Amino acid sequence: MSSAVRSQRVFNVSAWDALPAALAVGQLVLVGVLFVAWPGLSWPARIAWLAIYAVSVGWNLNSIAHNFIHNPFFRSARLNRLMSLVITLALLSPQTMYRYVHLKHHAGNGDRPDAAGVTIDPLSIYQHGWDGKAEPMLSYVFLEFFRGDSPFELARKIGEKRPVEARAALTEFWAVIAVYGAALAVGLFTGRWAFTPLMVVASYLGQCVSNLSGYYEHLGGNPDKPIAWGVSTYGRVYNWIFLYNGYHAEHHYRPKIHWTKMVALHRQIAAEQAAEGVTVIAWAHPLGFLDPKTWKVATARRPRSAQGVAS
Repeated sequence: MSSAVRSQRVFNVSAWDALPAALAVGQLVLVGVLFVAWPGLSWPARIAWLAIYAVSVGWNLNSIAHNFIHNPFFRSARLNRLMSLVITLALLSPQTMYRYVHLKHHAGNGDRPDAAGVTIDPLSIYQHGWDGKAEPMLSYVFLEFFRGDSPFELARKIGEKRPVEARAALTEFWAVIAVYGAALAVGLFTGRWAFTPLMVVASYLGQCVSNLSGYYEHLGGNPDKPIAWGVSTYGRVYNWIFLYNGYHAEHHYRPKIHWTKMVALHRQIAAEQAAEGVTVIAWAHPLGFLDPKTWKVATARRPRSAQGVAS
């Protein structure tokens, strides 16, 4: 049997997905290595490694975990459940719950609030904006994590239509509690007491890195034009590292297109994108604040007097 035939039996779309799968496993292994090495590290070294970990969480959410949502890597449901658990433990964030929220994001595609002040997209940069404008970047980056539903509410919502997924989501949640709770218990007796709480902080900061990327993936996009829902950036190195997440207008336009085919999709629709005014920035999304195009987009945060408008 040829290697191509074997890979078709293992991988759902492309054998290239062996790369993000291996990287996810590698990230989880490095978390374990950090735990083991913790007592022998100086505090500057610990902080440096935690900073690297935080950045890696933002990277994973916008590359590995993101692509796994739209195109699960494996044909085997068991392998996909295992992959979901690996990503969950590497990020301290249940992947199945992330999937639910992210698919709601695609259902709304960065929509503006309706007459009741509500968006379909729970991650919309307009949700807490005002007068048709996106909210300012800093509040979105640091507060968005706290605005979502609790894990138990997310599991309840998932269970309304997909009870099996809801059970998987809760299993992942409790796996995080069990693994990192055990790490905390062991750490209390082995000089690693600070590992778990600082990993929680670093994971939150990684979510903030992801929010920063998400903000500039949509600031300047047009919620009323499907081809222009997202904002793209075409730097090669950024797209290699983030598995072509830079092709974000293309991704929102055709979310099931595999990451290896984004360049081809862009070439196919480039003329239509130009005609419809798709926003393209020169900087990678996490550095979008450096791009002059983003400076020209007016933002406004919903005033406190109107905070209760949205339910």
